[in-house]
Amino acid sequence: METSHFSDSSAVSRPRIPLLTMLRLGLFQLGLGMMSVLLFGLLNRVLIKELGVPATIASVVLAITLLVSPARVWFGQLSDTKSLWGLHRTGYVWIGAISLAVIAFLAVQIMWQVGASLQATGWSAVTYAWTALLAAMFGLYGIAVSVCSTPFTTLLVDVTDEEDRSKIVGVDWALLICGTIVGGITIGIMLKKLGADPSLDVLRSSINQLFLILPAIVVLLALTATWGVEKKYSRYAQRSSFTDLSERITLKRAWTILTANRQTRFFFTFLLAMTLGLFLQDAILEPYGGEVFKMPAGATATLNAFWGTGTLIGIIGAGFALAPRIGKHQTAKLGCQAVVLSLVLVIAAGFTRNPHFLQLALLLFGLAAGITTTGAITLMMDLTAAETAGTFIGAWGLAQALSRGMATIIGGTALDLGRKLTTELAIAYGLVFVLQALCMLGAIALLMRVNVQEFQTSAKDTIATVMSNELD
Repeated sequence: METSHFSDSSAVSRPRIPLLTMLRLGLFQLGLGMMSVLLFGLLNRVLIKELGVPATIASVVLAITLLVSPARVWFGQLSDTKSLWGLHRTGYVWIGAISLAVIAFLAVQIMWQVGASLQATGWSAVTYAWTALLAAMFGLYGIAVSVCSTPFTTLLVDVTDEEDRSKIVGVDWALLICGTIVGGITIGIMLKKLGADPSLDVLRSSINQLFLILPAIVVLLALTATWGVEKKYSRYAQRSSFTDLSERITLKRAWTILTANRQTRFFFTFLLAMTLGLFLQDAILEPYGGEVFKMPAGATATLNAFWGTGTLIGIIGAGFALAPRIGKHQTAKLGCQAVVLSLVLVIAAGFTRNPHFLQLALLLFGLAAGITTTGAITLMMDLTAAETAGTFIGAWGLAQALSRGMATIIGGTALDLGRKLTTELAIAYGLVFVLQALCMLGAIALLMRVNVQEFQTSAKDTIATVMSNELD
């Protein structure tokens, strides 16, 4: 016989989450931001520029971290139904954080073997074998990120009411961008002493040191961020309609609920296009600074700080001021439009060869990206059903991660194509930014079809139907 969660002692009224706890939760995002710069910024540049790996191959290897993202749906559903140490989300966050720290260091050691083999024998069977192993290691890293990030985002849904979500998005994603800034500045400082053209041995020693220190900090931040929060603030038990979710909401049933709603299809596709519009430049930004603007390694790493600063301002401003006033939907639309305009400036900067113009353009791009992110993520949190919140968040994470992976591959491939079409580097890189703007225009068209009210009504009906069929 079913019993309601409200009869359980865990279903007592939960206190409203305070701003200080929102800030503490953001420490986890701070750590992920630091790791993002290490992998997609620094390692991408080292593979392409210092080790001489073609941009397409380097992009594919790094994109594996994102292409394993279907695991996000499974880990989201697992956190819905299987608790660890009495908690649905926190244990997964801890396990994932520790795993990604260890895997990241091991991946760097394999990267050096790729470089050594390439230098010694060219693209031999041994080099390809090391490259395949590196890709596999990045795949494991992506799975570790899935283990911790999907339950963490679901935790943010669990601990907030609708009126607090734009604020927690503003705080937590601002700290994600702060992690990008801190990571970029830290890398810049640690590598600045190396000069413009350090030897590979010196570079290897410094990067190994980075990948020992920063991942250890990330683990500590994850533990600090989530300790005690779920137990005190989670509304998960109160919101769920069923007691024995491990038997009632299987992955198959959760997927049925997810795919039966046409609004989930609209939003999934919107997230794909929007994320391409935000991250198509990710794989080529630092090489852009190095090749077109002649900036050294330390300086190109700090480009993320300009982009991150703009995003930080955009996220906080949109989370606390813009979204509460004009709504989540309009906030996302305004941000997407501003991204397109800022990309025009990024392209124009390439023809001036002026690093300061590039920095300003990236600051404005970040501001637009921050507004877009706040609107999209708050919409994402509303587009969940309580019983399958982890599965829905996993699906949205899947959309974003798939498009991040696609962005990395498309960006690197488009750059190689541009180089074959023209010897003018500004035009070759500009091709990537033009594709990015077109993706964002597509996202705007898709956003116009997203309706939260229709989703919520349809999701309730679908859950009731699925459960009724099970009873029959």
